[in-house]
Amino acid sequence: MRVLANVIGYLLVGSAILAVGLWVDNYYYFQLLTFIGINTLLAVGLNMLMGYAGQISLGHAAFYGLGAYTTGILGVHLGWPPLVTLPCALLVSGLVAWLVGRPTLKLHGYYLGMGTLGVGMIVHVLFREWSSLTGGPSGLPGIPTLSLGPLEIPGGRPYMFVVWGVVLVSFAMCQRLVHSRVGRALRAIHFSEQAAAAVGVDTARAKLQVFVFAGVLAGLAGFLYAHMVTFVSPSSFGFLVSVRIVAMVVIGGMASIWGSLFGASLLTMLPEWLHVFSEYEVLVYGLILVVVMIFFPQGLTRGMLDLYERARRGKTGSGS
Repeated sequence: MRVLANVIGYLLVGSAILAVGLWVDNYYYFQLLTFIGINTLLAVGLNMLMGYAGQISLGHAAFYGLGAYTTGILGVHLGWPPLVTLPCALLVSGLVAWLVGRPTLKLHGYYLGMGTLGVGMIVHVLFREWSSLTGGPSGLPGIPTLSLGPLEIPGGRPYMFVVWGVVLVSFAMCQRLVHSRVGRALRAIHFSEQAAAAVGVDTARAKLQVFVFAGVLAGLAGFLYAHMVTFVSPSSFGFLVSVRIVAMVVIGGMASIWGSLFGASLLTMLPEWLHVFSEYEVLVYGLILVVVMIFFPQGLTRGMLDLYERARRGKTGSGS
């Protein structure tokens, strides 16, 4: 039943993207859907860490930025083609996640959150101050567009298809991981790290593995972002971006891979609807998080399904 539900989900999302690509001819919508896909990659990676392993991270934008800056620096300064820079971007993001995760994952709760927040701030300062390499506060322009050999993939419809193809493959990987031995270990750690260790789970290794996995997915999102906008700057990877990613996970529903898609879609489109509140973005996100945590503690996706089930039972009960 679970496999069938996932297959239906893939078919629905793939059909929707294909329909938009074939029947819509609006560059703005293509860009918006591309951003939703990139944010979905960020959210699903962090959801693996927060939702399944129960580990807080407030510096996820750092790995997003590392992927973007690595491919940008290699492309601009060394002239490397995008596909050659891709493994480098993933390697740098994963390696830094490994180096950061070894000490910080020994912390718990709020201390872990503060530790990852500090890492995010350090990386953001490096992006801003290492001007000779990153372009400093002005950013790094001139990043080449994505290409497959001689075939260039410009922004718009083609790039949207590429991004969502990557998203669906990543979803399949996450689903496989969740239902593997590692996924069961992560859920055990989330329930009780002491109990998981007591039954033989190597908790330190499992937490580090999922932390690196989330970092690599964030680096992949950064790679796709850099070659879409062909420009990166420190402001795109600051603390507010980390907060936004956390909000996507919480609103969509922790421990819900499809919920990551819902949360990313909602919070990517929200600024387009609320231009008038752009100066109060942090307050708006905070208010949304408070409302969701009070009324839908398992996220909007699970909450709406629960409401539907209650309504269905109510109709069944009244009918009988």
